[in-house]
Amino acid sequence: MLNKCILTCVFSLLFLGVSLAQEDNKSDEVDTSLMVVKDSVSTKKREPINVLAPSKAAFYSAVLPGLGQAYNKKYWKIPLVYAAIGIPVYFYIQNDKDYDLYRDAYRKRLAGFVQGSEGDPFPNVSNDGLIRAQQQLRRNKELALLLTIGMYALNIVDANVDAHLLQFNVDEDLSLRPHFKYNQMENTSDLGLTLNFKF
Repeated sequence: MLNKCILTCVFSLLFLGVSLAQEDNKSDEVDTSLMVVKDSVSTKKREPINVLAPSKAAFYSAVLPGLGQAYNKKYWKIPLVYAAIGIPVYFYIQNDKDYDLYRDAYRKRLAGFVQGSEGDPFPNVSNDGLIRAQQQLRRNKELALLLTIGMYALNIVDANVDAHLLQFNVDEDLSLRPHFKYNQMENTSDLGLTLNFKF
């Protein structure tokens, strides 16, 4: 009985193979209007990763703010860098000038000039007011200096991170496929999905 079944399967496969191997007369008449011909497969070769690019960008930004952004070819960020650093520098310089004016006026009063006399730039401000103004302007100066240093450091960090992200692979070469695996430990089969990234 088993031999009969095996012989039937072999002859069925043989018959199927012979019938599929025969040519059909209609196969000579191919409709080429629906065919898509592909000349060659073009693959985009990826540039090799430059490991030192982020450190170069950070170094350039440390030497001259905005130069790291130019190295990364992000030219639109350069005006933002100069605005972020320039505005606190402007406020530092302005507060320093005002601080010097209030300090000089206070020193003149300590030297014997009377409040409201000729040459007093702040005739309506008392001595306590001059001291408070100096303290406020000193705090503003220090805050502007801290903001300037922070924006300078942020400029360096931005150039470094941007150079790292330029090397990030965003290929469309991702694949998601199901897989079937036999688990020998439990003597069962497992189904699953595999997500493959090619780096």
